[in-house]
Amino acid sequence: MTTSTPQQTDPRPLYRDALGWVRGLVDAVPADRYGDPTPCTDFDVRTLVAHLAATVGRVYAVSIGESALSRPALIEGIPDEDLAATFGRAVDDLDPLWDNDELLDSTVTVPWGEVPGRGAVWGYLNEALVHGWDLAVATGQDAEADPALAEATFAVIVRFLPAQPRGGPVPFGQVVEPAADAGPTERLANWAGRRR
Repeated sequence: MTTSTPQQTDPRPLYRDALGWVRGLVDAVPADRYGDPTPCTDFDVRTLVAHLAATVGRVYAVSIGESALSRPALIEGIPDEDLAATFGRAVDDLDPLWDNDELLDSTVTVPWGEVPGRGAVWGYLNEALVHGWDLAVATGQDAEADPALAEATFAVIVRFLPAQPRGGPVPFGQVVEPAADAGPTERLANWAGRRR
C-alpha cells in the first residue's frame, strides 16, 4: 500500500459499521463450519475469525500509541465456542478509544508503514469488509455489506492500494474481474484478489 491518505474523510463511522456487519456474520457461523475453507486461502473459517479479532486488536494497539505490529496477526488457541465472543470483546474494547479526533492525524505504525491514523482505519476497514466477504461466502451468509459502506471504502482503497504490484510483500492477489452481477462488497473483494 502507498501511504497517501484521504485527508477530509473520517473513516471511523464506516469502520464501526463494518465491524457491526462482521460481528453479525461471526455470530452466525454454524459450529460445524469452522474447518471450512474460505476465499482467502491463508485461512479456514476458524483462523479467519481469529485473524479478524487480531486485526481489531491491532487497531486497539495504535489507538493507545503502540505499533500495530506489537499485536499478533492471528490469535492462537481460541476454542471454537469462544471465537464469536472473542471477536465481540475486541470490538467492544476498541469502540470508545477512537472517539479522540487527534488519533486521525497522529502518525501510527501498521504493517504497511507509518501512516496517519485515518490511513490505518481505512486499511483496517478494507480488511474488515474483505474478510467479512470471505467469511460470508465460506459460511453461506449474505456476502454484501451495506452498499454505501462498500462503495465508499472502494473509492478510497483503489487510491492507495494500486492494481500493481501484487504478491510478495504486497499481501493481495491480482485484481479479479468482477462478475456482471457482483455487488459492491464483492467488487471490493475482487480488488483484493478474491474470487468465489
